[in-house]
Amino acid sequence: MRKAAILHEANEFVKEGKYENFLAYCTEDTRWVFVGEQILTGKEEVRQYMKEFYWEPPVFNVDTTVEEGDFVIVTGQITLRDKDGNYNQYDYCDVWQFENGKIAGVKAYVIEKKR
Repeated sequence: MRKAAILHEANEFVKEGKYENFLAYCTEDTRWVFVGEQILTGKEEVRQYMKEFYWEPPVFNVDTTVEEGDFVIVTGQITLRDKDGNYNQYDYCDVWQFENGKIAGVKAYVIEKKR
C-alpha cells in the first residue's frame, strides 16, 4: 500500500475519534514536531496530546497530498473544538515520515486562522 493511502486510512480513525486505532499505524518511537510549539516523542506522548486537544474529533479538509520516498506531505485545513465549545480553524502543512510502512514522525506547520 502506498504511504499516502496508509496515512489517509489512519486519519480516518482520527476523524472517528478512534485514536488507539490510529496509533497502531505509528512506530513506538514516533516523533511529532509542531514547529514553534512542542515536540512529542513516542506513542504515549502522542496519546496524551490527543486526549488533551482532540477530546472531540477534529475535522480535516485535505487540499494536497504529495508522496516522495519515505515522506508524505499534506496541506489543508483543520477545525478543532476547544473545551469551551469554541471552534478554531487552522491551515496546516504536515510532512509525515514513514519507516517500514508505519508513521515514524511528522513535522507540522500549523497556523491559526484569524477571525
